[in-house]
Amino acid sequence: MFGLSRNVVALGLVSLLTDVSSEMIYPLLPLFLTSVLGAGPTFVGLVEGIAESAASLTKLFSGWLSDRLGRRKGLVVVGYTLSTLTRPLVAFALAPWHVLLVRFTDRLGKGLRTSPRDALIAGSTEPHIRGRAYGFHRSMDHLGAVAGPALAFVLLLLMGGQLRTLFLLAAIPGILSVLILVLKVSDIRVNSTAAPKAMPGTDGLNAQLTRFLIVVTLFTLGNSSDAFLLLRAQEVGVAVAHLPLLWMFFSLVKAVTGMPGGILSDLKGRRGAIIAGWLVYAAAYLGFGAASQPWHIWVLIGFYGLYFGLTEGGERALIADLVPPDRQASAFGLFHFCIGIAALPSSLLMGYLYQSFGAGPAFTVGAALAGLSALLLFILFRSPSPQIGR
Repeated sequence: MFGLSRNVVALGLVSLLTDVSSEMIYPLLPLFLTSVLGAGPTFVGLVEGIAESAASLTKLFSGWLSDRLGRRKGLVVVGYTLSTLTRPLVAFALAPWHVLLVRFTDRLGKGLRTSPRDALIAGSTEPHIRGRAYGFHRSMDHLGAVAGPALAFVLLLLMGGQLRTLFLLAAIPGILSVLILVLKVSDIRVNSTAAPKAMPGTDGLNAQLTRFLIVVTLFTLGNSSDAFLLLRAQEVGVAVAHLPLLWMFFSLVKAVTGMPGGILSDLKGRRGAIIAGWLVYAAAYLGFGAASQPWHIWVLIGFYGLYFGLTEGGERALIADLVPPDRQASAFGLFHFCIGIAALPSSLLMGYLYQSFGAGPAFTVGAALAGLSALLLFILFRSPSPQIGR
């Protein structure tokens, strides 16, 4: 399919089904926590903060461990299985801390699988089509984010709004994803002796990686939670009932543009595609700050989705290009860790600016950081030659 290996196609299907399962549950968790279990908004924020921090740290560890073991598939299977078995247990929650425990364990599973999985995709793909492979994988992931809420909506109508039953049914696509992973994905072995540390070394290519990670971290400081986009949509006049449709449209744009964006990075270079995506982000954020009509939001959210298509596949392919195969999982762990640690302060900054100065200045700061990051990437970073020694 699309000239991709069986591993990549199978991992794409695994990601799609996993996201269907996840997105059947987690958009409804704030409602479940507050309306059913009696938690407050602060506890909802605590759940997400702890869960995502755990995932970021685990991604760093799992990348190092995968390189040390010289294997990829085992950790990927453990990560997906842990999430699949844990996620539906929300149905049995009787207190808010039960949900916190489930969400924490689910994110541990995500942390365990992400870095080895990204390295497995790199090891299963020829270097000249890595952007296509990662773009395909991200497109399947976003397609699951469209299908999951849609399926949940239909099932809730049929079941009369029984949230706990829906959470149990979400186990089905998760189990299918693990079966595909176990039966259809082959492991890729690498030399484990060259990966003694979590941090990459200091040779020329790793200096490139360090510069890229620094710039990505700067960009992420201006890349706040997309929840602020929903807040802005409500302010501008988008009806609350239309917000789920707006979000599904957003996910659909990301799904449609992911693979073309990855292919563009194969043909025209990773750096150029990423810079283009960051400039799209900056323009979209300026637009969100200036929007005054609901239709502005619909146009902007579609344009903003293009940023994901241009960057997600290219960024991951670039990480794989920068390091040899036996260091790729560690490099992916660092990449995801840098994004994770910058995500919390970025949202805190956005929230402070939004509350203190309004939407215009808040979104302008995000746009300025994106523009600065694009400029620094252009100045400081040279396009690498892919690492071919697989």
